[in-house]
Amino acid sequence: MKVGVIVFPGSNCDHDAYHVLKSVVQQEVVFLWHQDRDLQDVEAIIVPGGFSYGDYLRCGAIAKFSPIMDSLRAHAAAGGPVLGICNGFQILQEAGLLPGALLRNANLKFLCQDVYLRVEQTNTPFTLDLNKNKILRIPIAHNDGNFFLPEKQLENLEENGQVIFRYVDSNGGDSVTGNPNGSVNSIAGIVNSQRNVIGMMPHPERASEGILGSNDGLSIIQSMIRSLDRVKN
Repeated sequence: MKVGVIVFPGSNCDHDAYHVLKSVVQQEVVFLWHQDRDLQDVEAIIVPGGFSYGDYLRCGAIAKFSPIMDSLRAHAAAGGPVLGICNGFQILQEAGLLPGALLRNANLKFLCQDVYLRVEQTNTPFTLDLNKNKILRIPIAHNDGNFFLPEKQLENLEENGQVIFRYVDSNGGDSVTGNPNGSVNSIAGIVNSQRNVIGMMPHPERASEGILGSNDGLSIIQSMIRSLDRVKN
């Protein structure tokens, strides 16, 4: 399988994602420069975390105009898997590929810590091999991760099963303390209505090796690989 990792000015998790794909799960991976349009025949795309264009104007607001985004939209429209992580999630929202907005954290502070996620849905390329209600420990690192969606749209999102990860406490229970940034309904990750474009604030690439303290994030990357293998076979 061949995966592309998009690089914007200000991306700082692109090499993390590249390392996991190439060295940990041993897949072919290429960097996709933001000014290019050629996706180099990749089968899946990761939009990594960081501070694209310095987060000027608004997180992801400038990145959505990069030429590579036109190609990403076409890839997504054709059913190709796309994973946006942290700033990548913000970019996908700004580009209109995912609903909602990510506001400043409720405590107005940058947060860098481990969080616990509950798997809510398994019918996506990135959760296909996970068990529903499984608890994952994965780090966050963001200033604007407070997911918001107006009430009616939020109801539709929940009813359509588009919430795939939810913040919980260490015991897997719903609680205020388990929701680090104030996200509505403790939402940590969502999928589009076609179920191939996913955005999540926690960083699975930073929890893909035991030496990092948790390899829970590896299951998300492995699920993507296995889902594409199943399509081929």
